[in-house]
Amino acid sequence: MEIAIGSDHGGYNLKQKIKELLDERGIGYKDFGTNSTESVDYPDFAKQVAKAVANDDFERGILVCGTGIGMSITANKVKGIRAALCHDVFSAKATRWHNNSNVLTLGERVIGTESALEVVKAWLEAEFEGGRHQRRIDKISQLKE
Repeated sequence: MEIAIGSDHGGYNLKQKIKELLDERGIGYKDFGTNSTESVDYPDFAKQVAKAVANDDFERGILVCGTGIGMSITANKVKGIRAALCHDVFSAKATRWHNNSNVLTLGERVIGTESALEVVKAWLEAEFEGGRHQRRIDKISQLKE
């Protein structure tokens, strides 16, 4: 699995911790930035990661900002993206099982580092169940056309 990862300044520190987790697990990734805590505009990074996932350059993406909300809103503007803002393990699993989310968004200012890493692990490990859930994903995809 290859992950596209990005953050704005408000999510930079958590993104660095997530990269350490990915390294520990041997999961490849590309960091689309930002590279510091200096103020930047989150849509620039969300767009890059979402497009990389939508173009099948990466299987999934992870985006981090202060709340995760801006990243989620922006990523979901890209056709083919199902970004989910998660701050608990159950939601992270459920969004993979039932929604086949391909981008996880997190808010560094909302969730502690250890909890965030547990959410990332759960999201990475959970698999889409398909079946009746695929029918629902298809209906969501039709809304974008």
